[in-house]
Amino acid sequence: MIAPMNRLAFLAGLWLLGTFDQALTLPTDQVVLRFSQDDASEIAKKVQKELKEAEIIPTVIDEFTPSLTLQAEWSSDNSALLGNTLKPKKLQDAPSISLHNPSRAGETKHCSHGLSSKTYIITLTDPDAPSRDDPKWSEMCHWIAAAHRVSTLSTPTRMRDCLFTESLAFAELEEIMPYKAPGPPEKTGKHRYVFFAFTAENGTTDKLYPSKPKDRQHWGYDSPGEDGQTHGVRDWAKENGLVPVAANFIYSKNKKQ
Repeated sequence: MIAPMNRLAFLAGLWLLGTFDQALTLPTDQVVLRFSQDDASEIAKKVQKELKEAEIIPTVIDEFTPSLTLQAEWSSDNSALLGNTLKPKKLQDAPSISLHNPSRAGETKHCSHGLSSKTYIITLTDPDAPSRDDPKWSEMCHWIAAAHRVSTLSTPTRMRDCLFTESLAFAELEEIMPYKAPGPPEKTGKHRYVFFAFTAENGTTDKLYPSKPKDRQHWGYDSPGEDGQTHGVRDWAKENGLVPVAANFIYSKNKKQ
């Protein structure tokens, strides 16, 4: 579970990317953000912009519009913030994961608990193995986990105009590919470590059981393929009928450069 102040820090970071009307601190430890009609769209555009500037779109994943925001947190001082740099030694344990859903005005269906009814697949991939200049091992699969159970952090409760976020932390993750801590080799510069949250393309609310790659390197695919491109999470997601709904990323590098 994510501490209240850490959620505040993360959501404050999103505020810098968007144009929230206001933030509301509830009497409990829950945090609810209020959005204008255009805020959800603006947040998606800002996240998409960061993914493109880091060349995650289109080299790692096809262009998509994020419908959720994803928080990955290793500790109170180490969270993924769309391109911040963290030391490998701070990333040794699997991070806690939460998703945040900025609802849209006038769509009362978003006032329900729809976010928590789906299975989310969380992945972590390194497209810069062994280096960004020589990605002959990429992509490297660092983590695949299925979230079948969630713990609701904050949800709308009969709010007047239903312009609030629903935030979910995963109470339990079922690992498909165990977490492998980022460990960029010496003298290979900064690596991008990219998180995605996927859901079923067909919209099912049934539990999802995606395949486990036969190897971490190239996500188990022969690479490069006939098209000369390296293979990774995009191929795996398509094979398993998954579509991305959220993303986040960090940079990390070996201290010996």
